Amino acid sequence: MKIGFIGLGNMGIPMAKNLIAAGYQLQVYNRTAEKADELEASAITKCNTPAEAAANVTVVISMLADDDTVKESVVGKDGILNTFQKGALHISMSTISPDIAQFLSDQHKAAGSSYLAAPVFGRPEAAAAKKLWVCVSGSKEDKETANPILECIGQGVVDFGEDAGGANVVKIAGNFMIMSSLEMMAEAFTLAEKFNLDRSKVAEFFGSTIFNAPIYQNYGRLIANKQYEPVGFKARLGYKDARLAFKLAQQSETPMPLGTLIHNRLLTAVAKGLGDRDWVEAVGRGVTDDAGV
Repeated sequence: MKIGFIGLGNMGIPMAKNLIAAGYQLQVYNRTAEKADELEASAITKCNTPAEAAANVTVVISMLADDDTVKESVVGKDGILNTFQKGALHISMSTISPDIAQFLSDQHKAAGSSYLAAPVFGRPEAAAAKKLWVCVSGSKEDKETANPILECIGQGVVDFGEDAGGANVVKIAGNFMIMSSLEMMAEAFTLAEKFNLDRSKVAEFFGSTIFNAPIYQNYGRLIANKQYEPVGFKARLGYKDARLAFKLAQQSETPMPLGTLIHNRLLTAVAKGLGDRDWVEAVGRGVTDDAGV
């Protein structure tokens, strides 16, 4: 089966590799075309536009940075809908606002095609190991079509209803929880360091006992060791997610004091020129700098 794949960033590349390993042929598009050179040449067709990647296939996957980029890839002058055939399915795996997800779903419906929200949880190393968690929302039929493909990418697919934006609300809420956890760990480990304790040992203790979960183990190790490379998720993208959480809080009149703190932490990092560094560094270094260590 041939499918379209749009977006070959830190997450898109390992996802595309897993699809190729599962036997899929890909029509790929990325703004920086050279990224496609990381994929097996015999399994891909390089495309010059999203429209070209969407031509003559029944499924297209997009993994892009933000609302504007996803919107442009669908309804822009070189967008998917210019070539997408009737009945074809667009699986959007980006972290975007539920409003844009609903807009795109409506645009696809008007054009005779379908849209499925399928944002993921996991860093690039999890994507490479097929350990992503995929949240989906959309029609039952579209989920059935997408499921065999999504099973090649992640360790589990969880259904959050038929509303197009539902999975994106879950994704934004989850990223808010991760950001808050980063701040909490950075503060706790820095406090320990200020009292001349080994912050790595403190992180290992908590990650193996009362906070025995992947977020606290994996991110905890990075924060404790001040390990900020390689960059897995850029701070400017984390800031984008913090803005999305802040927007949803305002729309729903939901007070989120931690959301404001995290928003400001990531905004500070971006303002200091750290937008292309890992969000672990944005939070971790922000806390240690404040503490003078």
